[in-house]
Amino acid sequence: MSEEILINVTPPETRVAVVENGVLQEIIIERGRQIGLVGNIYKGRVCRVLPGMQAAFVDIGLPRSAFLHISDLRGCELEQKGSENIEHYLHEGQHIVVQVVKDPLGSKGARLTMEISIPSRFQVYMPYAKTVGVSQRIECAEERARLKNCLETFRQDHSTPKRSGEVLTVELSVNMAEDFSQVSESQVNTSEVATGNGGTVKECGGFIARTAAECVEEPILIADMLFLLKLWESISAKIASAKPMEFIHKDLPLSVRTLRDLYKEGIERVRVDSNETFQRLVEFAEIFVPDIVPVIEHYSGECPLFDIYSVEDEIQKALERKVGLKSGGHLVFDQTESMTTVDVNTGGYVGGRNLEETIFKTNLEAAQTIARQLRLRNLGGIIIIDFIDMQSDEHKKQVLKALEKHLEKDRAKTNITEVSVLGLVEMTRKRTRESLQHILCEPCKTCGGRGVLKTPESMCLEIFREIIREVRQYNVKKLLVLASNEVVEMLLDEEADMLAELEAFLGVRIKFRAEAEYNQEQYDVVLL
Repeated sequence: MSEEILINVTPPETRVAVVENGVLQEIIIERGRQIGLVGNIYKGRVCRVLPGMQAAFVDIGLPRSAFLHISDLRGCELEQKGSENIEHYLHEGQHIVVQVVKDPLGSKGARLTMEISIPSRFQVYMPYAKTVGVSQRIECAEERARLKNCLETFRQDHSTPKRSGEVLTVELSVNMAEDFSQVSESQVNTSEVATGNGGTVKECGGFIARTAAECVEEPILIADMLFLLKLWESISAKIASAKPMEFIHKDLPLSVRTLRDLYKEGIERVRVDSNETFQRLVEFAEIFVPDIVPVIEHYSGECPLFDIYSVEDEIQKALERKVGLKSGGHLVFDQTESMTTVDVNTGGYVGGRNLEETIFKTNLEAAQTIARQLRLRNLGGIIIIDFIDMQSDEHKKQVLKALEKHLEKDRAKTNITEVSVLGLVEMTRKRTRESLQHILCEPCKTCGGRGVLKTPESMCLEIFREIIREVRQYNVKKLLVLASNEVVEMLLDEEADMLAELEAFLGVRIKFRAEAEYNQEQYDVVLL
């Protein structure tokens, strides 16, 4: 399978596309005015504690206060106090260090945690944790044991006193850009850990080996962990001097995060159309993952990079409700604030031998397309899938298995239930940033986001009721109705007889004027 990463950079925005076999699978967009906050660290001020929700609102300098649940407090503090009452940990006006784990979505503020985590290429460092872990995507038991042993040994070596004269050093002899490390060159070139006289070293914290750490040699993993320790030292110094509601640390820009988080073995090329960004990616790769430097390419062709792979067309299709299937069937996506629903239809597909076989094939194809569309549209939260009703239990199991298989490529965590009594599949997908639709679109000013408008006939009857209301209240003899072209045309044509009866019944004269700027649901009744 051919897989490539495309990075399109312009001054207002950066876009990253993941393409498999020439087909767009994922699109990430970061705009200068809407840069994601996930991973940012702030010194916040508790502005409200809610015991009934076991949560608190924290002011971190954003337009809306951010949300912090008791489950997101430091695990060590919860263990010490053993209380399930958030009032035992937080109070109004308290200053706390927090990290954003979910961007503001719609009317909701950002989601916070006090359990800070700092990611690198191969590990995630958790300064307040006391354990080590390995990514669930690494399935080999021997490899999991090797990684866990490496992390645990490193943690013990840096959490306990060393024997006299024992010193661990590692060379990172590459000048690292500030965006990559937030650490000065003098801090990074040589990291000397542990005291030579057997002095006690501070608690090291915890580590989690990421999927990218699989089969990586131990010296590289150790260098990565030492880098994270130095980075945390730099962040800690900023925390000590930071003022309330002050920004402390931000994650890498999207282009660099792409190499850190999205690159994996098997990706053939990483193509970027900005020379400046290309140089930055090469510099980052030379420091952390030298093996991938050859796959990073600078694209300088005349044709836009995204147009080569029809990415722009796929983005446009991902904003539509209806998604066609190759068989002739189709899917309908409806995204609301509470959940997303997906309806599967056979459409023009008539199948071959029998109805059950037709439904089964349509559902199998739909499972593959749904997994891709969820990833492409970045739909999160509760998702309800209405597959076409199947009679065979074996067919239901196979469709669910196909859905799970295609979701394995998704970086977002998903949970799927069995087919319900009503024939629905319920699932959740972790949501950390806005969906593609929310980033690129806004609610329709005409329909207010409903997606439908009242018909001209409905508006005519509504105007008649308003006229009766106005005449009885103000006892006038003349009225002027301002409305859209479609509504005025119907009033003077199809509804002309009813209009005449209304004038005779009320004893008033009614004039009409079409307003080009009025939408179909907008009108005004003016007293003359």
